[in-house]
Order: sequence, then structure tokens, then C-alpha cells
Amino acid sequence: MSVKIFQHIKDALGNLDPNEIRRHTERPMRLFLYANNHDAYRRMEDFFSPPHLSDGKRAELRHIIHRASEGVSPSESHDLEIYFEDSPESLPSPTRTVFAFTPDDPQRTIGDVLSHRPDLAIPLALHVHPFREEVSKRIVKKVARENALFSLATAIPDIIPFISLPWAIGEFASDTAVLTANQVRMAFLLAAASDRTVGYREQKGEIATIVAGAFGWRALARELVGKIPMGGGLLPKAAIAYAGTRVAGMSLERYYRLGRAYTRAERRQAYEDALERGRTFATSLLDRVKRK
Repeated sequence: MSVKIFQHIKDALGNLDPNEIRRHTERPMRLFLYANNHDAYRRMEDFFSPPHLSDGKRAELRHIIHRASEGVSPSESHDLEIYFEDSPESLPSPTRTVFAFTPDDPQRTIGDVLSHRPDLAIPLALHVHPFREEVSKRIVKKVARENALFSLATAIPDIIPFISLPWAIGEFASDTAVLTANQVRMAFLLAAASDRTVGYREQKGEIATIVAGAFGWRALARELVGKIPMGGGLLPKAAIAYAGTRVAGMSLERYYRLGRAYTRAERRQAYEDALERGRTFATSLLDRVKRK
């Protein structure tokens, strides 16, 4: 049985193309700043181009982050415009959505941009360091939810046809194969957001860990399920899919950020928290399905 599932995983991975993520990551983008005085410009630049960055990275950002006073104008859909909160008069007549930079709460700007321009999430995380952590969190959350949804979809296909999910990988693949392949896709996205090289060869260690854990994390999660009252059989299945994906993603994010993944003890603790989150999400999904 294990050999068959591993073959399914291999077949499913053959449908993932890291080149698509590379092409999206490498799309050009520019960040335009608007303010009415030098101090306001400096406060925005110090946030978006922190002093702790290397000289090489700061030099790279000089081609991406522009002051409006430099005479360069945005012209493409991938250009992003941000103005200092107290100086809206510095803006020209906007032709697209612009965002306010709040110096007392700059993370609010990060959230606003990512909520309205998800198409720029990976390029922003790659080039503009303050976006990186939030983008990575959103990638993990999104893929964990996708895998929980897939688990419910395959259990009740007449209600949620899984073929409607854009990342579903053919009828040949087992649930384990699809969930694992989606975790590998998550690894590609996290690497791209973290300024790491994307690809099967370049990420062979991370991919091997995900594939090897395709059985181990489920066994541990099922052991922990007994600690969390979940009701019927659908909820544990979806909660386990959510938890395994979330913990794999969180561990990868730490690895790319700090150079070390979760320890076994940290992983176990993270599973317990993720299972509870997965149960809550799966319950809300099932409730919506029942109402429909």
C-alpha cells in the first residue's frame, strides 16, 4: 500500500511546475512613495528598506522603491503606490488603488496592500523585506485551508465537487498524494517569498521531508485527535489535513527565515494547536455545506 501511495505522490508531483512560480516571482514591480517632506520620505524608506539589510540588497531596492519627487511615474499594473498618511495632497490624480502608510502602525499598510493586491504578494515578499513574514503566513494559511477543503470535498463529492478546485490533481491520485503535492507547492511558494531558489533539485531536502512526513504527521495527528472532541468522521479528516499542512508550512517558514526547522517537541506542540484550529475551520466549512 505504501509503495502505491508513493507512486501516486510521484505522479501528482509531476503535475507541479516550479517554473510557473519562478515566472511569477520574477515579474517586474516598482513601489512609489508619496510625501510632502523629506522626513516623511525617510520614515517610509526606513520601513520598506530597513537599515539591517545588506548593501547589495539595499542597492537592489533602489531600483524598486522610488520617491515620487524623483520624477519617475508609475505606468504599469504591477506598480504599487503608497502615500504618507498625513500628506494625501502629495498624490497626483490616482489612476489605480493607492495605500496609506501609517507610521504608528505600518503593519496595517502591509495588510491593506496584500488584501487588495494579492497578485503582488510574492514579488513584494521577495524584494521588500517587511512584507515577507505576512506573505508567508498567508501562504501557509491558504494552503492549509485548501487541504482541509479537499478532505471534505472527497468525503462528500456530491456536495463539494473537488474537480472545481483549481489545484486538484486528477482522479489517479489518492488523498495523500494530492495533500502532499499541495504541500510541495506551498514549499515552492514559501521559497519564492523568502528569496530562495525554487525547484525540485534546489529544494530536494525540503521536498524529501514533506514526502517522508506524508505518513508520519498523519499518525501523530491521529494520536492527538483523541484529545480534541471533534464529533463525526468528517471533522477529524479535515482537521488532520489542515494541521499537517499548517505545521509543515510553519516549519518551512522558520527554516527559510532562521536556517532551522522545528524540533520534534516543537512540532508536536504545534500539531496540538493546529488540530484545534483545523477543527474550528472544518466545523465552519461543514456548517456552511449543511446550510446550502
